[in-house]
Amino acid sequence: MRPRSLDEVVGQEHILGLGSALRTAIESGKPHSAILYGPPGSGKTTLARIAAAGAKGAFEEESAVNAGKAEIRGVIERARERRQANGRPTILFLDEIHRFNKAQQDALLPAVEEGLLTLIGATTENPYFEVNSALLSRAQIYELRPLEPAQVEEIVRRALSDSERGIPTSPPVSEQAIEMLASRSGGDARVALSGLERAVEKADGAEIGVEAIEDALQRKALDYDRQGDRHYDFVSAWIKATRGSDVDASLYYLAVMLEGGEDPRFIARRMVVLASEDVGNADPQALLVADAAARAVDRVGLPECALNLAQATVYLSLAPKSNASYKALGAARAEVRARGAKTPPDYLRDAHYPGAAKLGRGSGYRYPHDEPGGLSDQPLLPEELRGSRFYEPTDRGFEAELGRRLAALRQRLDNT
Repeated sequence: MRPRSLDEVVGQEHILGLGSALRTAIESGKPHSAILYGPPGSGKTTLARIAAAGAKGAFEEESAVNAGKAEIRGVIERARERRQANGRPTILFLDEIHRFNKAQQDALLPAVEEGLLTLIGATTENPYFEVNSALLSRAQIYELRPLEPAQVEEIVRRALSDSERGIPTSPPVSEQAIEMLASRSGGDARVALSGLERAVEKADGAEIGVEAIEDALQRKALDYDRQGDRHYDFVSAWIKATRGSDVDASLYYLAVMLEGGEDPRFIARRMVVLASEDVGNADPQALLVADAAARAVDRVGLPECALNLAQATVYLSLAPKSNASYKALGAARAEVRARGAKTPPDYLRDAHYPGAAKLGRGSGYRYPHDEPGGLSDQPLLPEELRGSRFYEPTDRGFEAELGRRLAALRQRLDNT
């Protein structure tokens, strides 16, 4: 069921589009050393084998889990013999390259440098963290993305329709079962095809429905629609459970969204919003945690980034809560909408352009750092709004300390 040519590859258009460097290299029969970085079942091994076949070169495959320096030396020696005998190139596909230590990676370097080996490494880990910089500098890095459900569905349907290369004498499979395979495989074509194969083996000719796929994947079908009401129902439940500091409920709704195939970037965006809307300055660290989780989603991807989302969920759930910043902004915006934007005092206005001084811009501004205690009693709100209060801190977490600071500041200003 593995694609044999680039035209049969599903997905990864961002690196395999017409005229792209990788496609051109493979089609010309001159693949270059590359690191394929992406989640399981996204096509790393497939691309390596297609590249080797197109180059008409010897294809050596090793897994860094099992291979050591002796195996690598053997590959290099065989490559040298081929070159001397008939000039035939050698392509080494090294799976799980991130599991090689520095010494093992260094053993590959001379052969790659002199062009004796074309190295195609595959890894689910960020190669910039796991692969030696010297080896990285001699290889192009290509990041593969998880397959979309529609792409996995295309692969499944191909396996069912092509009896020679797919699953022979396959019984009928319901549309609901195909959709479940596509949505619950986590963008991993191998998971989807393995599940389909197990379901076919047990079906004994009967139609394969959702129950058979549930059994094959060992996952229950979820009533979850990424584009419909259920999508909004569960993210709403997650927000409210996290706001309510129920960590178990928050983790449960996170699990439902992840198992339902929700885009982790959507979840991460909601976390970043919640960190300011519902935690705020009661725990300013919450925004940093949420932002770090969002960055991890982009850097790591599924399935590993689920751990980052879980860590952030626990932190946000247990953090002290405050919506004071949210309310303060709402109050300030309501004032602007009701009465318009009042002009700042002249001494606060921009004074950098020619003629500003003639208009009185910036004149009389008192620099707080030059004032006693670094505090100026000069009014900073527009004249019409003097004395207005928008921010009222809570007594929770770190915001209680901010409240004490604010009260002290206001008292000093009132006494001057």
